[in-house]
Amino acid sequence: MAKDELMNYEKALEQFEVVIGLEVHVELNTNTKMFCGCRNEFGDEPNTNVCPICIGLPGSLPAVNKRAIESSISIGLALGCEIAPTGRFARKNYFYPDLAKNFQTSQYDEPIAFEGSLDVEVPSGKSFTVQIERAHMEEDAGKLTHVGGSTGRIQGAEYSLVDYNRAGVPLVEIVTKPVYGAGAEAPELAAAYVRSIREIVKGLGVSDAKMERGNVRCDANVSLRPHGQEKLGTRTETKNVNSLRSIERAVRYEIQRQAAILAKGGSIIQETRHWHEDKGSTSSGRPKSDADDYRYFPEPDLVPVQPSKEWIEELRAKLPEKPADRRKRVQAEWGFADLEFRDVVNADLLDQIEETVAAGAKPQAARKWWTGELARIANSQDQDVTELNISGASVAELAGLVEAGKLNDRLAREVLTFVLAGEGSPSEIVAARGLEVVSDDGALIAAIDAALAKQPDVLDAIREGRMQAAGAVIGAVMQAMKGSADAGRVRELLIEKANA
Repeated sequence: MAKDELMNYEKALEQFEVVIGLEVHVELNTNTKMFCGCRNEFGDEPNTNVCPICIGLPGSLPAVNKRAIESSISIGLALGCEIAPTGRFARKNYFYPDLAKNFQTSQYDEPIAFEGSLDVEVPSGKSFTVQIERAHMEEDAGKLTHVGGSTGRIQGAEYSLVDYNRAGVPLVEIVTKPVYGAGAEAPELAAAYVRSIREIVKGLGVSDAKMERGNVRCDANVSLRPHGQEKLGTRTETKNVNSLRSIERAVRYEIQRQAAILAKGGSIIQETRHWHEDKGSTSSGRPKSDADDYRYFPEPDLVPVQPSKEWIEELRAKLPEKPADRRKRVQAEWGFADLEFRDVVNADLLDQIEETVAAGAKPQAARKWWTGELARIANSQDQDVTELNISGASVAELAGLVEAGKLNDRLAREVLTFVLAGEGSPSEIVAARGLEVVSDDGALIAAIDAALAKQPDVLDAIREGRMQAAGAVIGAVMQAMKGSADAGRVRELLIEKANA
Protein backbone atom coordinates (compact mmCIF):
# COMPACT_ATOMS: atom_id res chain seq x y z
CA MET A 1 0.00 0.00 0.00
CA ALA A 2 1.57 3.26 -1.14
CA LYS A 3 2.06 5.81 1.59
CA ASP A 4 -0.23 8.85 1.35
CA GLU A 5 1.15 12.36 1.34
CA LEU A 6 -0.20 14.35 4.29
CA MET A 7 -0.43 18.09 4.81
CA ASN A 8 0.42 19.62 8.17
CA TYR A 9 -2.85 19.71 10.14
CA GLU A 10 -2.75 23.41 11.02
CA LYS A 11 -1.88 24.33 7.43
CA ALA A 12 -4.77 22.20 6.15
CA LEU A 13 -7.19 24.09 8.39
CA GLU A 14 -5.83 27.43 7.15
CA GLN A 15 -6.61 26.50 3.55
CA PHE A 16 -9.79 24.44 3.85
CA GLU A 17 -13.07 24.25 5.74
CA VAL A 18 -13.77 20.80 7.20
CA VAL A 19 -17.23 19.28 6.84
CA ILE A 20 -17.99 15.96 8.49
CA GLY A 21 -20.95 13.61 8.56
CA LEU A 22 -21.35 10.59 10.80
CA GLU A 23 -23.28 7.38 10.36
CA VAL A 24 -23.43 5.37 13.58
CA HIS A 25 -24.61 1.76 13.47
CA VAL A 26 -26.04 0.45 16.74
CA GLU A 27 -26.63 -3.29 17.17
CA LEU A 28 -29.70 -3.93 19.28
CA ASN A 29 -29.59 -6.49 22.09
CA THR A 30 -32.89 -8.20 21.31
CA ASN A 31 -33.15 -11.90 22.11
CA THR A 32 -33.72 -12.76 18.46
CA LYS A 33 -32.79 -11.36 15.09
CA MET A 34 -34.61 -8.64 13.15
CA PHE A 35 -36.69 -10.79 10.82
CA CYS A 36 -36.49 -14.34 12.19
CA GLY A 37 -36.42 -16.30 15.43
CA CYS A 38 -32.68 -17.08 15.49
CA ARG A 39 -30.77 -16.22 18.65
CA ASN A 40 -29.04 -12.85 18.74
CA GLU A 41 -26.00 -13.92 20.77
CA PHE A 42 -22.40 -12.73 20.45
CA GLY A 43 -19.60 -15.29 20.50
CA ASP A 44 -21.52 -18.47 19.66
CA GLU A 45 -19.95 -21.09 17.41
CA PRO A 46 -19.97 -19.93 13.75
CA ASN A 47 -23.11 -20.59 11.74
CA THR A 48 -25.11 -22.02 14.64
CA ASN A 49 -27.66 -19.18 14.86
CA VAL A 50 -28.97 -19.43 11.32
CA CYS A 51 -32.17 -20.39 9.53
CA PRO A 52 -33.61 -20.23 5.98
CA ILE A 53 -34.61 -16.57 6.49
CA CYS A 54 -31.25 -15.16 7.56
CA ILE A 55 -29.29 -17.16 5.00
CA GLY A 56 -31.68 -16.17 2.24
CA LEU A 57 -33.13 -19.47 1.07
CA PRO A 58 -35.85 -19.21 -1.59
CA GLY A 59 -39.38 -19.11 -0.24
CA SER A 60 -38.44 -17.96 3.27
CA LEU A 61 -40.56 -15.11 4.64
CA PRO A 62 -39.43 -12.49 7.19
CA ALA A 63 -41.42 -11.19 10.17
CA VAL A 64 -40.52 -7.99 12.03
CA ASN A 65 -39.18 -8.14 15.59
CA LYS A 66 -41.52 -5.96 17.71
CA ARG A 67 -38.87 -5.39 20.39
CA ALA A 68 -36.48 -4.07 17.74
CA ILE A 69 -39.09 -1.55 16.60
CA GLU A 70 -39.65 -0.49 20.20
CA SER A 71 -35.90 -0.02 20.75
CA SER A 72 -35.60 1.95 17.51
CA ILE A 73 -38.40 4.31 18.51
CA SER A 74 -36.77 4.82 21.93
CA ILE A 75 -33.47 5.74 20.27
CA GLY A 76 -35.26 8.20 18.00
CA LEU A 77 -37.05 9.83 20.93
CA ALA A 78 -33.82 10.09 22.95
CA LEU A 79 -32.26 11.94 19.99
CA GLY A 80 -35.16 14.39 19.85
CA CYS A 81 -36.44 12.97 16.57
CA GLU A 82 -39.90 12.96 15.11
CA ILE A 83 -41.33 9.44 14.96
CA ALA A 84 -42.89 8.58 11.62
CA PRO A 85 -46.59 7.61 11.75
CA THR A 86 -45.78 5.05 9.08
CA GLY A 87 -42.46 3.58 7.97
CA ARG A 88 -41.64 1.03 5.31
CA PHE A 89 -38.79 -1.42 4.83
CA ALA A 90 -36.95 -1.52 1.53
CA ARG A 91 -34.48 -3.75 -0.25
CA LYS A 92 -31.02 -2.24 -0.67
CA ASN A 93 -29.45 -4.16 -3.54
CA TYR A 94 -25.79 -4.95 -4.05
CA PHE A 95 -23.61 -7.97 -3.56
CA TYR A 96 -22.88 -8.81 0.08
CA PRO A 97 -20.54 -11.82 0.45
CA ASP A 98 -21.64 -12.00 4.08
CA LEU A 99 -25.39 -11.49 3.51
CA ALA A 100 -26.46 -14.46 1.45
CA LYS A 101 -29.65 -13.07 -0.09
CA ASN A 102 -27.64 -10.34 -1.88
CA PHE A 103 -29.71 -7.48 -0.55
CA GLN A 104 -30.06 -5.81 2.82
CA THR A 105 -33.48 -5.21 4.33
CA SER A 106 -33.29 -1.58 5.42
CA GLN A 107 -35.33 1.62 5.33
CA TYR A 108 -34.93 4.23 2.64
CA ASP A 109 -37.45 7.03 2.12
CA GLU A 110 -39.61 6.17 5.14
CA PRO A 111 -37.33 5.88 8.20
CA ILE A 112 -38.75 5.27 11.66
CA ALA A 113 -37.27 8.54 13.05
CA PHE A 114 -36.10 11.82 11.51
CA GLU A 115 -35.12 15.44 12.25
CA GLY A 116 -33.40 15.27 15.63
CA SER A 117 -30.39 16.88 17.29
CA LEU A 118 -27.80 16.16 19.94
CA ASP A 119 -25.69 18.60 21.96
CA VAL A 120 -22.10 17.38 22.18
CA GLU A 121 -19.25 18.72 24.29
CA VAL A 122 -15.67 18.34 23.02
CA PRO A 123 -12.55 18.04 25.24
CA SER A 124 -11.95 21.82 25.20
CA GLY A 125 -15.33 22.32 26.88
CA LYS A 126 -16.93 23.84 23.78
CA SER A 127 -20.39 22.54 22.86
CA PHE A 128 -21.74 21.78 19.38
CA THR A 129 -25.27 20.93 18.26
CA VAL A 130 -25.20 18.06 15.78
CA GLN A 131 -28.29 17.87 13.57
CA ILE A 132 -29.58 14.36 12.95
CA GLU A 133 -31.20 13.64 9.62
CA ARG A 134 -32.64 10.19 10.34
CA ALA A 135 -32.47 7.01 12.37
CA HIS A 136 -33.60 3.96 10.45
CA MET A 137 -33.91 0.24 11.08
CA GLU A 138 -32.05 -2.43 9.16
CA GLU A 139 -30.27 -5.75 9.55
CA ASP A 140 -26.59 -6.43 10.06
CA ALA A 141 -24.48 -8.51 7.70
CA GLY A 142 -22.49 -11.60 8.67
CA LYS A 143 -18.79 -11.68 9.45
CA LEU A 144 -15.92 -12.54 7.10
CA THR A 145 -12.67 -13.98 8.47
CA HIS A 146 -9.77 -13.71 6.05
CA VAL A 147 -7.23 -16.49 6.54
CA GLY A 148 -3.61 -16.73 5.48
CA GLY A 149 -2.59 -13.10 5.34
CA SER A 150 -0.50 -11.15 7.83
CA THR A 151 -3.06 -8.42 8.55
CA GLY A 152 -6.35 -10.30 8.84
CA ARG A 153 -7.66 -8.38 5.82
CA ILE A 154 -8.62 -9.71 2.43
CA GLN A 155 -5.42 -8.39 0.83
CA GLY A 156 -2.94 -11.27 0.87
CA ALA A 157 -5.37 -13.78 2.36
CA GLU A 158 -5.52 -17.33 0.98
CA TYR A 159 -9.24 -17.76 1.57
CA SER A 160 -12.16 -16.33 3.55
CA LEU A 161 -14.62 -17.92 5.96
CA VAL A 162 -18.19 -16.67 6.41
CA ASP A 163 -20.07 -16.70 9.72
CA TYR A 164 -23.76 -15.91 9.23
CA ASN A 165 -24.57 -15.69 12.96
CA ARG A 166 -24.58 -11.88 12.76
CA ALA A 167 -26.58 -11.76 9.52
CA GLY A 168 -30.00 -10.41 10.38
CA VAL A 169 -29.07 -8.93 13.77
CA PRO A 170 -31.17 -5.75 14.33
CA LEU A 171 -29.41 -2.47 13.63
CA VAL A 172 -30.34 1.18 13.93
CA GLU A 173 -28.34 3.50 11.70
CA ILE A 174 -28.20 7.11 12.90
CA VAL A 175 -27.24 9.58 10.17
CA THR A 176 -26.26 13.19 10.82
CA LYS A 177 -26.68 16.13 8.53
CA PRO A 178 -23.42 17.75 7.39
CA VAL A 179 -21.64 19.23 10.41
CA TYR A 180 -20.09 22.64 9.79
CA GLY A 181 -17.95 24.91 11.90
CA ALA A 182 -16.02 22.39 13.99
CA GLY A 183 -12.72 23.39 12.40
CA ALA A 184 -9.70 22.01 14.24
CA GLU A 185 -12.01 20.21 16.66
CA ALA A 186 -13.75 18.12 13.98
CA PRO A 187 -11.91 14.89 14.93
CA GLU A 188 -12.67 15.38 18.63
CA LEU A 189 -16.28 16.25 17.84
CA ALA A 190 -16.69 13.03 15.84
CA ALA A 191 -15.41 10.93 18.75
CA ALA A 192 -17.45 12.86 21.33
CA TYR A 193 -20.62 12.46 19.25
CA VAL A 194 -20.18 8.69 19.02
CA ARG A 195 -19.48 8.58 22.77
CA SER A 196 -22.77 10.39 23.40
CA ILE A 197 -24.67 7.99 21.13
CA ARG A 198 -23.14 5.07 22.98
CA GLU A 199 -24.14 6.56 26.34
CA ILE A 200 -27.71 7.05 25.12
CA VAL A 201 -28.23 3.50 23.81
CA LYS A 202 -26.56 2.01 26.86
CA GLY A 203 -28.74 4.11 29.15
CA LEU A 204 -31.82 3.00 27.24
CA GLY A 205 -30.76 -0.62 27.68
CA VAL A 206 -31.29 -1.32 23.97
CA SER A 207 -27.68 -2.21 23.11
CA ASP A 208 -24.69 -3.68 24.90
CA ALA A 209 -22.79 -0.78 23.28
CA LYS A 210 -19.42 -2.55 23.32
CA MET A 211 -17.42 -1.01 20.51
CA GLU A 212 -14.77 -3.74 20.64
CA ARG A 213 -17.51 -6.21 19.72
CA GLY A 214 -18.90 -4.01 16.96
CA ASN A 215 -22.12 -3.20 18.85
CA VAL A 216 -21.46 0.45 17.98
CA ARG A 217 -19.61 1.28 14.77
CA CYS A 218 -19.09 4.55 12.94
CA ASP A 219 -18.76 5.44 9.27
CA ALA A 220 -16.99 8.81 9.19
CA ASN A 221 -17.58 11.08 6.18
CA VAL A 222 -15.05 13.84 5.58
CA SER A 223 -14.92 16.50 2.89
CA LEU A 224 -12.96 19.72 2.46
CA ARG A 225 -13.74 22.92 0.60
CA PRO A 226 -11.82 26.20 0.28
CA HIS A 227 -12.91 28.81 2.80
CA GLY A 228 -15.77 30.85 1.37
CA GLN A 229 -16.89 28.24 -1.17
CA GLU A 230 -20.55 27.21 -0.90
CA LYS A 231 -20.39 23.93 -2.82
CA LEU A 232 -19.43 20.96 -0.66
CA GLY A 233 -16.30 19.06 -1.52
CA THR A 234 -16.26 15.41 -2.53
CA ARG A 235 -16.52 13.20 0.51
CA THR A 236 -14.90 9.96 1.54
CA GLU A 237 -16.48 7.51 3.96
CA THR A 238 -14.19 5.62 6.32
CA LYS A 239 -16.14 2.48 7.19
CA ASN A 240 -16.82 0.61 10.42
CA VAL A 241 -14.45 2.40 12.78
CA ASN A 242 -15.02 0.81 16.18
CA SER A 243 -13.16 2.79 18.82
CA LEU A 244 -13.33 6.42 19.88
CA ARG A 245 -9.60 6.90 19.48
CA SER A 246 -9.71 5.45 15.97
CA ILE A 247 -12.62 7.70 14.97
CA GLU A 248 -10.65 10.77 15.99
CA ARG A 249 -7.48 9.57 14.26
CA ALA A 250 -9.29 8.53 11.07
CA VAL A 251 -10.99 11.93 10.67
CA ARG A 252 -7.72 13.75 11.31
CA TYR A 253 -5.89 11.56 8.79
CA GLU A 254 -8.49 12.13 6.07
CA ILE A 255 -8.32 15.89 6.60
CA GLN A 256 -4.54 15.84 6.12
CA ARG A 257 -4.68 13.41 3.18
CA GLN A 258 -7.39 15.26 1.28
CA ALA A 259 -5.76 18.65 1.91
CA ALA A 260 -2.49 17.43 0.39
CA ILE A 261 -4.30 16.22 -2.75
CA LEU A 262 -6.41 19.37 -3.18
CA ALA A 263 -3.47 21.72 -2.59
CA LYS A 264 -1.71 20.15 -5.59
CA GLY A 265 -4.76 20.56 -7.82
CA GLY A 266 -5.88 16.95 -7.53
CA SER A 267 -9.38 15.58 -7.07
CA ILE A 268 -10.86 13.53 -4.25
CA ILE A 269 -12.44 10.24 -5.27
CA GLN A 270 -15.86 9.58 -3.73
CA GLU A 271 -15.19 6.22 -2.15
CA THR A 272 -15.31 4.12 0.96
CA ARG A 273 -12.05 3.76 2.84
CA HIS A 274 -10.72 1.35 5.45
CA TRP A 275 -9.04 2.40 8.69
CA HIS A 276 -5.81 0.61 9.66
CA GLU A 277 -5.27 0.98 13.39
CA ASP A 278 -1.75 -0.48 13.27
CA LYS A 279 -0.57 2.01 10.64
CA GLY A 280 -2.75 4.95 11.65
CA SER A 281 -3.92 5.41 8.07
CA THR A 282 -6.83 4.84 5.70
CA SER A 283 -6.78 2.97 2.41
CA SER A 284 -9.08 2.90 -0.60
CA GLY A 285 -12.04 0.53 -0.51
CA ARG A 286 -14.58 0.78 -3.31
CA PRO A 287 -16.23 3.65 -5.22
CA LYS A 288 -18.97 5.09 -3.00
CA SER A 289 -22.44 4.40 -4.35
CA ASP A 290 -25.25 6.91 -4.26
CA ALA A 291 -28.78 5.92 -3.27
CA ASP A 292 -29.86 5.36 -6.88
CA ASP A 293 -27.12 2.78 -7.33
CA TYR A 294 -28.64 0.56 -4.65
CA ARG A 295 -31.90 0.20 -6.64
CA TYR A 296 -34.04 0.57 -3.52
CA PHE A 297 -37.59 -0.69 -3.78
CA PRO A 298 -40.22 -1.43 -1.10
CA GLU A 299 -39.81 -4.80 0.62
CA PRO A 300 -42.81 -6.78 -0.69
CA ASP A 301 -42.78 -9.33 2.16
CA LEU A 302 -43.18 -6.84 5.03
CA VAL A 303 -46.08 -4.56 5.87
CA PRO A 304 -45.46 -0.90 6.85
CA VAL A 305 -44.64 -0.14 10.50
CA GLN A 306 -47.31 2.11 12.02
CA PRO A 307 -46.66 2.82 15.72
CA SER A 308 -49.61 4.32 17.56
CA LYS A 309 -49.35 7.69 19.29
CA GLU A 310 -50.13 5.96 22.60
CA TRP A 311 -47.22 3.54 22.16
CA ILE A 312 -44.85 6.37 21.27
CA GLU A 313 -45.84 8.40 24.33
CA GLU A 314 -45.51 5.34 26.55
CA LEU A 315 -41.93 4.87 25.33
CA ARG A 316 -41.22 8.59 25.72
CA ALA A 317 -42.23 8.40 29.39
CA LYS A 318 -39.64 5.67 29.97
CA LEU A 319 -36.66 7.61 28.59
CA PRO A 320 -33.69 7.79 31.01
CA GLU A 321 -31.90 11.02 31.85
CA LYS A 322 -29.96 12.64 29.04
CA PRO A 323 -26.16 12.13 28.98
CA ALA A 324 -25.55 15.82 29.71
CA ASP A 325 -27.88 15.70 32.73
CA ARG A 326 -26.25 12.49 33.96
CA ARG A 327 -22.80 14.09 33.77
CA LYS A 328 -23.91 17.11 35.77
CA ARG A 329 -25.47 14.85 38.39
CA VAL A 330 -22.52 12.53 38.91
CA GLN A 331 -20.02 15.40 38.92
CA ALA A 332 -21.97 17.02 41.74
CA GLU A 333 -22.30 13.71 43.61
CA TRP A 334 -18.60 12.95 43.31
CA GLY A 335 -17.41 16.47 44.04
CA PHE A 336 -15.02 16.58 41.07
CA ALA A 337 -13.63 19.88 39.88
CA ASP A 338 -14.43 20.78 36.27
CA LEU A 339 -10.95 19.83 35.05
CA GLU A 340 -11.00 16.51 36.94
CA PHE A 341 -14.37 15.61 35.51
CA ARG A 342 -13.44 16.66 32.00
CA ASP A 343 -10.40 14.38 32.18
CA VAL A 344 -12.69 11.49 33.14
CA VAL A 345 -15.10 12.17 30.26
CA ASN A 346 -12.33 12.67 27.70
CA ALA A 347 -10.71 9.41 28.79
CA ASP A 348 -14.09 7.69 28.28
CA LEU A 349 -14.04 6.40 31.86
CA LEU A 350 -17.36 7.66 33.19
CA ASP A 351 -18.99 4.22 33.21
CA GLN A 352 -15.96 2.56 34.81
CA ILE A 353 -15.70 5.10 37.60
CA GLU A 354 -19.45 5.01 38.21
CA GLU A 355 -19.26 1.20 38.49
CA THR A 356 -16.27 1.47 40.86
CA VAL A 357 -18.01 4.01 43.09
CA ALA A 358 -21.15 1.87 43.13
CA ALA A 359 -18.98 -1.03 44.33
CA GLY A 360 -17.90 0.98 47.38
CA ALA A 361 -14.87 3.05 46.36
CA LYS A 362 -14.55 6.73 47.15
CA PRO A 363 -14.90 8.81 43.95
CA GLN A 364 -11.41 10.32 44.13
CA ALA A 365 -9.84 6.91 44.69
CA ALA A 366 -11.75 5.49 41.72
CA ARG A 367 -10.63 8.39 39.55
CA LYS A 368 -7.03 8.02 40.71
CA TRP A 369 -6.78 4.35 39.75
CA TRP A 370 -8.57 4.58 36.41
CA THR A 371 -6.96 7.77 35.10
CA GLY A 372 -3.59 7.00 36.71
CA GLU A 373 -2.09 3.52 36.94
CA LEU A 374 -4.65 1.74 34.77
CA ALA A 375 -4.36 4.36 32.03
CA ARG A 376 -0.55 4.10 32.22
CA ILE A 377 -0.67 0.32 31.83
CA ALA A 378 -3.08 0.58 28.90
CA ASN A 379 -0.87 3.14 27.14
CA SER A 380 2.20 0.96 27.62
CA GLN A 381 0.34 -1.90 25.93
CA ASP A 382 -1.11 0.34 23.20
CA GLN A 383 -4.62 -0.48 24.42
CA ASP A 384 -7.67 1.48 25.38
CA VAL A 385 -7.99 1.51 29.17
CA THR A 386 -11.57 0.23 28.88
CA GLU A 387 -10.22 -2.96 27.25
CA LEU A 388 -8.18 -4.00 30.31
CA ASN A 389 -9.19 -7.21 32.07
CA ILE A 390 -10.49 -5.64 35.27
CA SER A 391 -13.89 -4.71 36.67
CA GLY A 392 -15.00 -1.73 38.70
CA ALA A 393 -15.60 -4.09 41.63
CA SER A 394 -11.95 -5.21 41.59
CA VAL A 395 -10.70 -1.61 41.47
CA ALA A 396 -13.00 -0.76 44.40
CA GLU A 397 -11.65 -3.74 46.35
CA LEU A 398 -8.07 -2.67 45.66
CA ALA A 399 -8.80 0.90 46.78
CA GLY A 400 -10.45 -0.46 49.92
CA LEU A 401 -7.35 -2.48 50.83
CA VAL A 402 -5.23 0.67 50.49
CA GLU A 403 -7.65 2.72 52.59
CA ALA A 404 -7.67 0.02 55.29
CA GLY A 405 -3.88 0.11 55.45
CA LYS A 406 -3.47 -3.48 54.23
CA LEU A 407 -1.67 -2.27 51.09
CA ASN A 408 0.47 0.73 50.32
CA ASP A 409 0.52 2.24 46.84
CA ARG A 410 3.56 0.26 45.73
CA LEU A 411 2.09 -3.06 46.82
CA ALA A 412 -1.29 -2.11 45.36
CA ARG A 413 0.32 -1.51 41.97
CA GLU A 414 1.97 -4.93 42.20
CA VAL A 415 -1.35 -6.55 43.12
CA LEU A 416 -2.96 -4.76 40.18
CA THR A 417 -0.60 -6.42 37.70
CA PHE A 418 -1.63 -9.85 39.02
CA VAL A 419 -5.33 -8.94 38.81
CA LEU A 420 -4.87 -7.93 35.17
CA ALA A 421 -3.08 -11.22 34.56
CA GLY A 422 -6.19 -13.06 35.71
CA GLU A 423 -4.87 -14.48 39.01
CA GLY A 424 -8.00 -13.55 40.96
CA SER A 425 -9.41 -10.76 43.08
CA PRO A 426 -7.12 -8.32 44.94
CA SER A 427 -7.84 -10.00 48.30
CA GLU A 428 -7.13 -13.45 46.89
CA ILE A 429 -3.84 -12.27 45.41
CA VAL A 430 -2.76 -10.55 48.63
CA ALA A 431 -3.42 -13.75 50.58
CA ALA A 432 -1.81 -16.09 48.05
CA ARG A 433 1.33 -14.01 47.51
CA GLY A 434 1.73 -12.61 51.02
CA LEU A 435 1.71 -9.01 49.82
CA GLU A 436 -0.03 -7.35 52.77
CA VAL A 437 1.68 -4.40 54.43
CA VAL A 438 3.83 -5.40 57.40
CA SER A 439 2.70 -3.41 60.44
CA ASP A 440 3.92 -5.83 63.11
CA ASP A 441 6.03 -3.74 65.50
CA GLY A 442 8.48 -6.55 66.20
CA ALA A 443 9.41 -7.00 62.54
CA LEU A 444 9.54 -3.27 61.95
CA ILE A 445 11.74 -2.56 65.00
CA ALA A 446 14.19 -5.25 63.87
CA ALA A 447 14.45 -3.62 60.46
CA ILE A 448 14.81 -0.16 62.03
CA ASP A 449 17.63 -1.35 64.28
CA ALA A 450 19.43 -2.85 61.30
CA ALA A 451 19.14 0.44 59.42
CA LEU A 452 20.28 2.50 62.45
CA ALA A 453 23.35 0.32 62.86
CA LYS A 454 24.53 1.71 59.54
CA GLN A 455 23.30 5.27 60.24
CA PRO A 456 23.77 5.87 64.01
CA ASP A 457 23.60 9.67 63.72
CA VAL A 458 19.96 9.66 62.59
CA LEU A 459 18.53 9.47 66.13
CA ASP A 460 20.56 12.52 67.24
CA ALA A 461 19.35 14.44 64.17
CA ILE A 462 15.71 13.61 65.02
CA ARG A 463 16.23 14.71 68.65
CA GLU A 464 17.55 18.04 67.32
CA GLY A 465 14.37 18.52 65.26
CA ARG A 466 15.82 17.61 61.86
CA MET A 467 12.99 15.25 60.93
CA GLN A 468 14.07 14.95 57.31
CA ALA A 469 16.85 12.69 58.55
CA ALA A 470 14.24 10.03 59.29
CA GLY A 471 13.72 9.56 55.56
CA ALA A 472 16.99 7.72 55.11
CA VAL A 473 16.06 5.09 57.70
CA ILE A 474 12.49 4.78 56.46
CA GLY A 475 13.83 4.26 52.93
CA ALA A 476 16.29 1.63 54.13
CA VAL A 477 13.54 -0.23 56.00
CA MET A 478 11.24 -0.14 52.96
CA GLN A 479 14.04 -1.47 50.77
CA ALA A 480 14.93 -4.24 53.22
CA MET A 481 11.28 -5.32 53.45
CA LYS A 482 10.74 -5.03 49.69
CA GLY A 483 8.23 -2.22 50.01
CA SER A 484 5.90 -4.09 52.35
CA ALA A 485 6.58 -2.07 55.49
CA ASP A 486 3.99 0.34 56.85
CA ALA A 487 5.95 3.55 56.29
CA GLY A 488 3.78 5.57 58.68
CA ARG A 489 4.32 3.10 61.51
CA VAL A 490 8.07 2.99 60.78
CA ARG A 491 8.19 6.76 61.23
CA GLU A 492 6.25 6.55 64.52
CA LEU A 493 8.55 3.83 65.90
CA LEU A 494 11.65 5.79 64.87
CA ILE A 495 10.44 8.93 66.69
CA GLU A 496 9.58 6.85 69.78
CA LYS A 497 13.08 5.39 69.75
CA ALA A 498 14.67 8.82 69.44
CA ASN A 499 12.64 10.19 72.36
CA ALA A 500 13.13 7.15 74.60
